Amino acid sequence: MKKTWMQFRSFDRCIQLLLVNQFGINLGFYMLMPYLANHLSGGLGMAAWTVGLVLGVRTLSQQGMFLVGGMLADRLGYKPMIVAGCILRTVGFGLLGFVNDLPMLLVASVATGLAGALFNPAVRAYVAAEAGQRRVEAFALFNVFYQVGIFVGPLVGLLLLTVNFRTVCSVAAAIFLLLTVVQIRALPARSPHGDGHSTANRSGVGDDWRQVVGNRPFVWFAIAMVGSYVLSSQIYLALPLQAARVLGDAGNVGSSALFAVSALVAVLGQVRITGWIKKRWSSARALVVGLALMTASFLPLALTAGLNTPDGSMMLAVAALTPTLVTTVVLTMGTVVAYPFEMDTIVVLARDRLVATHYGLYNTFSGIGITVGNLATGAVWGLAQEWALPSLPWLALTATGVVCTAAIAILARSHRLQPPAPTAPLTPATTATHRDPSHDEQ
Repeated sequence: MKKTWMQFRSFDRCIQLLLVNQFGINLGFYMLMPYLANHLSGGLGMAAWTVGLVLGVRTLSQQGMFLVGGMLADRLGYKPMIVAGCILRTVGFGLLGFVNDLPMLLVASVATGLAGALFNPAVRAYVAAEAGQRRVEAFALFNVFYQVGIFVGPLVGLLLLTVNFRTVCSVAAAIFLLLTVVQIRALPARSPHGDGHSTANRSGVGDDWRQVVGNRPFVWFAIAMVGSYVLSSQIYLALPLQAARVLGDAGNVGSSALFAVSALVAVLGQVRITGWIKKRWSSARALVVGLALMTASFLPLALTAGLNTPDGSMMLAVAALTPTLVTTVVLTMGTVVAYPFEMDTIVVLARDRLVATHYGLYNTFSGIGITVGNLATGAVWGLAQEWALPSLPWLALTATGVVCTAAIAILARSHRLQPPAPTAPLTPATTATHRDPSHDEQ
């Protein structure tokens, strides 16, 4: 932790504020969202389909608007989108605690999701722009603060639930209100070009869209990395299901242990592991190794999925949960290895232009992948129970990881994880008539 603190102190105040901001965003989000479904069904007595509708609308409004949020950040500046997102979260979370009719709950859900679509690409693009050549180290710290928020949030929410759900919502809204005020007062205005001014009139939206979608190395990278998000999201789906399967009534305790282990691995190991890798490996190698670790993480469960806990024995329960814990550790290690270099590669492939839009499209791809992947994982899990083949989900996830790892390895070997070189160098004789428009906004 000392090394992490020293690295944090080595960055300027702007990056420090963005990192603390991300901790606050995750703190407020995860202290509320894990308990929302139970509030809607148990507290408000809503039918299961309406609970699913409210939660689904939030996800759709966030995942479906990431690209728009990124494009707005590139045109209007990063700070306005971050502030706007925090304001929307304040309103959305406040409403969730005080309304009980479906239309208003849907409004609150849309506001909450749209908030994430606005500040998510902007925060990452701001960190990348401000960190410069230290992007990898900055994103390593970013993941530390991100994970701490995920770990602390549910614990704070659980404590506040002893009062009532309205208190949880009020405190979460207050956190986002505080973030809004702090960022209005302390976060410097930062445009994508570093001049503090809007770039909205420099090109059309259609031109921005065509440039990002036409960036083939980036699009191939985004598609290839979708599988990694399917794998990492299993900490919220398949691994808790496995914990419940082997522990029975103690499944919630097992799930909490998985979240705690994952957060601790990321918080304690991220900075040191990233520093070690940066001195020895290329970004492409780090990505391939990270994905290979994520892929291999499901093999212990593929080999031991049939274990369960007879007779309520504590020792047998620990033994049955051990493969799930091993999978969690290795899966998190793979994410720790890959994440900072993944974020840096996006900037490299974007050639430092329209970075937030690239992040927005990337998040859209990953969001679709998580949604489809979780639906497929749930379906395979059901078939595994029906066919008495408990290893089936883990083998399917391993196969997904193999395809993803192979795709990134192929892109790396073909040098498609590097920005394309200019087609021809500019000379004084050709500069006037063959100017590269990509340099207009450098």
